[in-house]
Formats: sequence, structure tokens, C-alpha cells
Amino acid sequence: MKFLDEAKVYIKSGDGGGGSVSFRREKFIEFGGPDGGDGGRGGDVWVEAVNGLNTLIDFRYHQHFKATIGTHGMGRNRTGANGSDVTLKVPVGTQIFEEDRETLICDLTVEGQRFCLAHGGNGGFGNAHFKTSTNQAPDWANPGLPGEEKTLWLRLKLIADAGLVGLPNAGKSTFLAAVTRARPKIANYPFTTLHPNLGVATIDEREFILADIPGLIEGAHEGVGIGDRFLGHVERTRVLLHLVSAQEEKVGKAYKTVKHELEAYGNELTDKAEIVALSQIDLLDDAELKKKTKELAKACGKTPFQISAVTGKGMTEVLRALRDIIVEANTEEKPAKVPKLRHRDMVVSDEDKGEVQGEDEDDDQP
Repeated sequence: MKFLDEAKVYIKSGDGGGGSVSFRREKFIEFGGPDGGDGGRGGDVWVEAVNGLNTLIDFRYHQHFKATIGTHGMGRNRTGANGSDVTLKVPVGTQIFEEDRETLICDLTVEGQRFCLAHGGNGGFGNAHFKTSTNQAPDWANPGLPGEEKTLWLRLKLIADAGLVGLPNAGKSTFLAAVTRARPKIANYPFTTLHPNLGVATIDEREFILADIPGLIEGAHEGVGIGDRFLGHVERTRVLLHLVSAQEEKVGKAYKTVKHELEAYGNELTDKAEIVALSQIDLLDDAELKKKTKELAKACGKTPFQISAVTGKGMTEVLRALRDIIVEANTEEKPAKVPKLRHRDMVVSDEDKGEVQGEDEDDDQP
């Protein structure tokens, strides 16, 4: 399946059905009066985060989503049927933006989370609704209200606990393949990774998700190489594993190049916890390894790990360091307060609904 992390869609909710103008006409009933029913409500357009998806490729071929209109009202006080809703199923981690690509509408970070993107139009009142003591035979009805239509941008940011960053050929894909069951493309030339890859690593019976993104080169924030468009996939991570290849002639400069690109990208990437590792150390002798480790330590201000995905040296230590940071971050993170259900835009889980209803009951008590 081709990886796609951005898509443009057009949505339109259903128009409301028109009210009916009708009068009761039956034998032996002299004054039947108005009996026109109301129109049905138009369908809504929803977006839902579902499990099993990790790309927006479905929206490459299906870009228009329209809910059905409400049925018009009918005589004998029959209300028209409501229009059917339409739901866009997206991967967990998808953000929905307005057409300007800057105004965020919602961020779906939990499986099952739903959001109403466009409300259907209300149905019009039939003439039976307007009957009064002074106007017992109204001959008009309301038309249904039109639905909403808009163009939206979908942007996917993968959900991962740790992210791999570094220059091309720093050994990121090899590291991912060595510690997870993912099978990214590995070759001895730059930019073999053209899209992000995910894998589940296990250490000491604890699992966490790793994200591997294409390599960064100098000027990536200006569009050089693949650019920094995939850095969004490590924004949600707890920790970054910065790999520097031992094959680099100047490992300190290689580290600073990637660090500069992360700073230029912004979005608090440089504020995340960082683990630095000198990879592919099986290619160096002891003297050269000691020299480059010292140079990298001076550049990053900490002692880097020494790892080799081929021989397995240092891999366990790095995974445990990643695990410790992830566990600590998850422990310190306070659960977000559940918003009260004051509107029907956002749908939360049944458990959260119970908590919210409990809060509402307390608020009603004197």
C-alpha cells in the first residue's frame, strides 16, 4: 500500500426536507384543517479514527463525500425521514484542517474518536405547524435549510513512542529492522527510505512503537532532498533516537547538521528527550571508534551509545534507555480532563460519558 500522509477532500452535508402544505380531506369531515408534516433533517458528515489504517491513500481516489438530503414532509402529519450520515474513516493521529491548511478543526488521537465536520440542514415546518386560533388554514410551509459544504485538508501524524532521526544512511532502517518485525527497504545509497515506517520494539517484556522517517540533510527545512515534511510524524513521540553513522568523516558536524534542521522545523522537537548513538561501529577499529566517540560526545554534550545493528552490540542498552524515558513520560503525564457533553460535535467513549454525566448530576445539586 502506498503511503500518503496528506489529502484534500470536499464534503457536503444533506439539505433539510421541505415542509408539506396539505389539508385533511375525508368524507363526513367538514373542517379537516391543515395536516402537512415537517421535512426530515439532512444527514451529517462525520470523521472517525479507526484501527488498522496507517495511511490516507483511500482519499486519493475518493475525495467527495456527500450526505443524503432529508425527505420532504407529507400529508396526514407525516414527517419526512432524516438523511443518512456519511463517515470518513481515518487513521489514528489524523488532523483535520480548514481549506487554508492552517486552521485546525480537530485532532483525532484516540481510536473510536468521532467529530462532526458538517451538520445537516434542519427540515422545514409543514403547514400544520402554523395553525393558530386566528389562522386555522395556513397555506404555506417552510423549505428545508441547506446543508454545509466545505473543502478540508487531512494530515496524518503517526502515533509513536520514539522516533529515529539522522542523516541518510545513518542506519535508521537497519536499526528498525533489527529491533522490530518491520521490514523497511535497506540499501547502500542515500534516501532508501522514502516514507515513514513503524515497528513495535520489545525489551524486558515491555513494548513501545518506533517511527523511522527519511533522512535529513543540510537545508532540509528549505526543501533540500526530501525536505522536512515527514518530521511531523515524530512530533508526538516521547523521545528521539539520534543516530550518527560511524562512517561519517566528521561525526560532530553530522550531529549538528540534523540538530539544526530540527531547530529550524520547530514545533518543540528540540525540547524532546534525546538519546544519541554512534551506529555502525562494527566498521571501525578500537582507536578510530574511541576518537569518533569523543568527537560526538563533545558535539552533543553527552556520552553517546555505541551500537551495531549487525552484531547487536549496544542494542539492548539503547532500547532500555528508550523504554525508561517512555515509561517515565507516561507516568508523569496527567490525564486530560474530559469535556462536558454540551454539544454534539464530539463523541467520546462510554466510560468518559459516564464520568461526564456524573459531573453534570453534581452540578445540578444545590
